[in-house]
Amino acid sequence: MNESYIRFSKEVPDSAYNGSMYKPIYRFHRFRVIWIILACLVWAIPVSTGLTQSTSPRVLMLTYSGPVTPVMADYISRGIENAESQSYSALLLQMNTPGGSVELMNRIVTQIRASRVPVIVYISPRGAMAGSAGTIITLAGHASAMAPETAIGAASPVGASGEDIGETMESKVKEILKATVRSLAAERGEEAVKLAEATIDSARAVSAREAVNAGLVDVLAENPEDVLIQLDGHAVTLEQGKQTLKLRDGSIQPFDQSLIEQLLMMLTNPNLLFLLLAIGAQAILIEISSPGGWVAGFLGVCCVALAIYGMGILPVNLFGLVFMVIAFVLFILDIKAPTHGALTAAGTISFIVGALVLFNSVRLPGYPTISIPLVVGTGLILGSFFFVLVSVGILAQKKPVIAGIETIVGKTGYAVSEIDPEGEVQVAGERWSAVLENNRPAVPAGKRIVVTKVDGLHLTVMGQPDKPD
Repeated sequence: MNESYIRFSKEVPDSAYNGSMYKPIYRFHRFRVIWIILACLVWAIPVSTGLTQSTSPRVLMLTYSGPVTPVMADYISRGIENAESQSYSALLLQMNTPGGSVELMNRIVTQIRASRVPVIVYISPRGAMAGSAGTIITLAGHASAMAPETAIGAASPVGASGEDIGETMESKVKEILKATVRSLAAERGEEAVKLAEATIDSARAVSAREAVNAGLVDVLAENPEDVLIQLDGHAVTLEQGKQTLKLRDGSIQPFDQSLIEQLLMMLTNPNLLFLLLAIGAQAILIEISSPGGWVAGFLGVCCVALAIYGMGILPVNLFGLVFMVIAFVLFILDIKAPTHGALTAAGTISFIVGALVLFNSVRLPGYPTISIPLVVGTGLILGSFFFVLVSVGILAQKKPVIAGIETIVGKTGYAVSEIDPEGEVQVAGERWSAVLENNRPAVPAGKRIVVTKVDGLHLTVMGQPDKPD
């Protein structure tokens, strides 16, 4: 039988493997088995790691501090979408807000309640608040927590500028808000519902411990990690049904605001809005006074537009804007009809008063106020600029004319033809039609003359004695 057939045939007896001829084949099979085992181990390691990672809870944390604005609504919306698409175990919203408009609050509440990922609202850090609309946003969370020394409440509705609204409108808004908090706090118990209604009816505010004791908030936690520990095993209700939070030893992944969101958030600072308004108005005035260039006008319009956006968010008294407009009108009048700085001084005072009325006459808890030294300093700088502008204009009016046809008055020339009473003269290298002043004696051709008046392209002259040799 062929030797090669004997080596691979199943009919080869066991005794045949004892020969040295078959030892290499045995060793090959032995090493092949070892390599297969090692390959399986290498494949199993990443698979087991992936399973461990997938079962480990992950929490996406959003951090927001400031009034309830369109930026906040967009930020939360992006966070929820990211948490849902990346299959996070929960979304933690760390919040500190004095509140904002009812429309934006309703938008945020709708986003939270529609989330397929549990949303935990955490009032933090120490000293933070969930005021006004922030109270209802907190209740909208599937679970909630507060840091020590924080507060929640004071959710009574007010006007856009912080003023009281009419009795009928107030009653309507309060009733719809109370209905909202009743539905959001229904599962928290009767005491929590009463406290939620009191925050709207009588603007009641409570501390973190009081809120937790009443059941309005779930837990009192020192930090985000403590929130996850305390809420582990907590049952929440989502649109798709009840779910038990499994958050212990969970990893927290921060979710930062975008650059545009950060820039727009800066517009909730009244000091920045004031500077934008002052610079923008000044740039527009420069463009109006010296038309033709586009840079000043473009920058001015952009600054004013950003300032208007910010004023639409902050509680402001628009009556102050009237004083600021009057100030710039006075500045322009002082330039056009100089009054030696009187209107500029009045405009400076009007500008300072307008800025303080615009931003500081409305005082709501948590909302920043404008710096009085900044307003006074900017007003004085602006007034000084216009005063210098007016002074330069007055000096320019007193200087003799150094350009144009009027500069020919007082110059001397000679008569090209006899002037009696009309004729032609040569002045400043040009030939002009001329007439004698007040029927003075005729001037023969070639004699010297002096220009006393210009009327269009005609000169009024008089004879001048010849210079002595």
